[in-house]
Amino acid sequence: MGIIKVENIRTYSYHGCLEEEAKIGSDYRVDIEVKADLKKSSKSDKLADTVDYVHLNLIVKEEMDIRSELLEHVAKRIQDRILKEIPMVSRVKTAVSKINPPIGGDVEQVTIVLKKSRK
Repeated sequence: MGIIKVENIRTYSYHGCLEEEAKIGSDYRVDIEVKADLKKSSKSDKLADTVDYVHLNLIVKEEMDIRSELLEHVAKRIQDRILKEIPMVSRVKTAVSKINPPIGGDVEQVTIVLKKSRK
């Protein structure tokens, strides 16, 4: 087994419970970590034998473009798509961060982290 990480995927998205967040949007960061069997790809040197991180990035970008009230909802959609579209992934960990959230204080970011394994 091995781990592939795609870190600090930056998007400008429109998530949140406030009406202003739907109109104005804000900056987000997404970090993905997937577990998969990388033995074959480490020997073959072929993209077809591994998890394509371009595909992971595409899933994140597309799901971040769909508005949600909660970051948890976005993270779950990202995980569900990864597990559906990339069969060799056995586990996925997703962290979605809202940069400079509108919570009435000097807060750099709020992050939710979800983990999901293939059943």
